[in-house]
Amino acid sequence: MGSHKDLFLVQHLNIHQDGGESVKLIGIYSSEAAALQAVERLKSKPGFCEIPEGFSIDLYTLDEDNWTDGYLTVRAPGGAK
Repeated sequence: MGSHKDLFLVQHLNIHQDGGESVKLIGIYSSEAAALQAVERLKSKPGFCEIPEGFSIDLYTLDEDNWTDGYLTVRAPGGAK
């Protein structure tokens, strides 16, 4: 049986003025240091430099469930069905 491996997911979130969101998956890295280096490389690039606080680094473990509670879909009144 293999051992668990921690991975670091880097994303960038931009919340638009109209309430919409754009999420960009930057990459998955083997260490927090490598994830931080990716953020450093990108934070001066067009788009990213305008929202440097949009970066997030999340720790995940390979072969482990990360969403275990199920979910509900809530639709806005008059929205698509």
